Amino acid sequence: MKKIFTPLQIVDSKTVVTLVVVQLAIALGFWQILGGELLPTPTKVLSAIFATVVSPSFFDDFFASLGLTLQGMSISLFIALVVSYMSLVPVFKPLADFMVKCRYLTLTGLIFVFTLYTHDGHQLKISLLIFGIVPFFVTSFLSVIAAINTQEYELCKTLRMSNWRTLLEVVIIGKLDQVLEVLRQNFAIAWMMITMVEGLSMSEGGLGTMLIKSSKYINMANVFAVLFIIFMIGVLFDYLLGKARHWLFPYTKINVR
Repeated sequence: MKKIFTPLQIVDSKTVVTLVVVQLAIALGFWQILGGELLPTPTKVLSAIFATVVSPSFFDDFFASLGLTLQGMSISLFIALVVSYMSLVPVFKPLADFMVKCRYLTLTGLIFVFTLYTHDGHQLKISLLIFGIVPFFVTSFLSVIAAINTQEYELCKTLRMSNWRTLLEVVIIGKLDQVLEVLRQNFAIAWMMITMVEGLSMSEGGLGTMLIKSSKYINMANVFAVLFIIFMIGVLFDYLLGKARHWLFPYTKINVR
């Protein structure tokens, strides 16, 4: 018992599971007590989750959101990789630095500009999603590149490799496992943004559309139900991307202490 209240202690998996169950039970207990007219109780949310999942339009909305997210992530990943790799070429370094600073640009004031230069709602959503994700991708990739040990570059020089070959071997191939890790870390940003961009054009449906409609009619049980579904899907993809990284690059399972 003393271990769980002491810093820097390592506890077994059974203890961790017990702590999670106990804390979850306490949280649900407080939620049940505090729930009322405006804040739905866990039992009402659970009923709303079941009703949402079995509704005829749920899977259409789910695949609409998932397809939009994966499309936006794929394009963003390609752009971010090109920019990050080319940042090692001096002429492209200012572009990479500028894209990193774009993290602080809000989408609210730029929606009108994107609306002018897109042809339909789908292009608008994809454009906003890419604009919102790419700066975070580039920031993460540049951190990976900056953390590369200089000895790796020196080894390539010793082997008489050209600068472009060094870039290929050390950065592109050598840090390929980090691409999946960065993708995993930033998937949460894309999945969080999906509800916002889907609210701009609801013709294609999506989980964001379901959430906005429930909020409009103050159906808080459905709002919490959709939020819970979005949360669980995000957790599932985080787990799957982590497993995919370990499967494709088994050496990432090695713990170096």
